[in-house]
Amino acid sequence: MILKRISILNYKNLEQVELSFSPKLNCFFGQNGMGKTNLLDAIYFLSFCKSSGNPIDSQNIRHDQEFFVIQGFYEAPDGTPEEIYCGMKRRQKKQFKRNKKEYNRLSDHIGFLPLVMVSPADSELIAGGSDERRRFMDVVISQYDKEYLEALIRYNKALAQRNTLLKSEVPEEMMAQAGEIVFRKREAFISEFIPIFQSFYSFISQDKEQVGLTYDSHARDASLLDVIKASRVRDQIMGYSLHGIHKDELNMLLGDFPIKREGSQGQNKTYLVALKLAQFDFLKRTGTTVPLLLLDDIFDKLDASRVEQIIKLVAGDNFGQIFITDTNWEHLDRILHKVGSDYKMFQVDQGVITEREEDEA
Repeated sequence: MILKRISILNYKNLEQVELSFSPKLNCFFGQNGMGKTNLLDAIYFLSFCKSSGNPIDSQNIRHDQEFFVIQGFYEAPDGTPEEIYCGMKRRQKKQFKRNKKEYNRLSDHIGFLPLVMVSPADSELIAGGSDERRRFMDVVISQYDKEYLEALIRYNKALAQRNTLLKSEVPEEMMAQAGEIVFRKREAFISEFIPIFQSFYSFISQDKEQVGLTYDSHARDASLLDVIKASRVRDQIMGYSLHGIHKDELNMLLGDFPIKREGSQGQNKTYLVALKLAQFDFLKRTGTTVPLLLLDDIFDKLDASRVEQIIKLVAGDNFGQIFITDTNWEHLDRILHKVGSDYKMFQVDQGVITEREEDEA
């Protein structure tokens, strides 16, 4: 899928933006706080029906304005045009439309525009709690597997019911049934994902370290229904559910030890970039269209050799349409020289985005 152009009104600090994009590489440069990340976030919103950073939709409306609108005009692999519209007014529900027809459920849209975003916020995958790592698995699998997304929604609904009641067995059976589906699909995903991830890490680090991923779940110990029932008395005392796939963990390893404890800043950043590029590659293999790739300030904390390896990757033919931001023009300039002619450059200043010609840059 290619994003040909975007129209934005009052999204964060972007008052009015109208841009046409290259089908290959689009570079945005400018100082921090100017709106580069907000532009990428608007593209993210069109894929996931929400912001990558702020789940409260109304807080994404520009200050002193009453609404925001994002419209994306795409082209499918067969040339079919697709228009995605998102609009929201304060104190009202957001509208999400495909070709002017509103979705009955936002979950029906997930996976239609596959997308991978690499950003500084990814550091929480290593430093944050296990919910961040579960969300990583959910975001990948939900984009290519509708059954997984439906099971995850059912599980979370049953979990909320059980936490409220903690007496009825009905939510437990619903939890276990949906949870077993989620567990099996997470386990299958991780086993296939690991070698792809390790290959990317090996390339970027030039084989300087070995990394790994392991997946832990209560559903592996026994029947999930038995595990949940066995925990009921303790759960009633605590007031919430202590066991289930909502407690799954994805262990991120440098050698045989947690990277959270052992990794340097550069190793952590390499791990995260490799993780997201592997996510892209996985979605490309499993889906019907090439995902969009958003790279937000990805070179920070990396030494020159690792920057060079990443530049080789993104400038190659394995990726589709790329949107990349950086405060350092030299990084972007080196990528552009490797890519050749198929790119566009944009300068971002105080929420105003202007296309630049090569000689202007």
